[in-house]
Amino acid sequence: MASKSIFRIIFHNQGSIYEVYAHEVSQGGMYAFVEVGDITFGERSKLVVDPSDEKLKSEFSGVKRTYIPLHAIVRIDEVEKEGQAKIHPGEGKGGNVSPFPMPMKPPAAD
Repeated sequence: MASKSIFRIIFHNQGSIYEVYAHEVSQGGMYAFVEVGDITFGERSKLVVDPSDEKLKSEFSGVKRTYIPLHAIVRIDEVEKEGQAKIHPGEGKGGNVSPFPMPMKPPAAD
């Protein structure tokens, strides 16, 4: 039996950069959204608790499928092994990744 692919999805959410792992990624049925399903959280040691990992687990608990806006996606990679889900500081918080600039409203014609 072939093993299921594992994808690492990095995206912006409320000023932070989220890194999650999932088995299903596709262009969703909703226009301009990426559909992410079967989000996985690796089993870690019960002695050491990572607060960002726990925050992600609680935020995505009970979620079968999530839809991420296309403009919030930084990167999607197919990886060999699942890593640890993380929340990184966003722009202005010591991070070095910023969102792609959106076009400004064009000036009004004279």
